[in-house]
Amino acid sequence: MKEYKVVSWQMGLTRNNERLEDTLNTYAKQGWIVKHIYENMTSIVLERDKNR
Repeated sequence: MKEYKVVSWQMGLTRNNERLEDTLNTYAKQGWIVKHIYENMTSIVLERDKNR
């Protein structure tokens, strides 16, 4: 079974790519995989196995 998480993302004035990379790496360490990033990058959908 899969579980999903929607993460809200706000663009800042500086270091957007670095902050996004850090955020995604943090979730990846918890087993989350990016399934979709909305075009305007305000929401990111993550997925992982629930029974890990």
